[in-house]
Amino acid sequence: MTKLVEIQDAILHLPPQEREALRSWLDDSEEETPEMLAFIDEGLRSLATEPVIPIEEVEKKIRRWATV
Repeated sequence: MTKLVEIQDAILHLPPQEREALRSWLDDSEEETPEMLAFIDEGLRSLATEPVIPIEEVEKKIRRWATV
């Protein structure tokens, strides 16, 4: 059995609260890469500069797409 399999098996046996604590720790320990930060910046810029579609229009389109 590999270490990864052992770790995965141990995680499966953790109580939900400890799994959530592990998930949070893993999320916090992930480093942000320059590429990731550039994509976030690009997304924020597009939110500020691109036109938006009102939610009502999106809902109408979804209904139309779903009935086709």
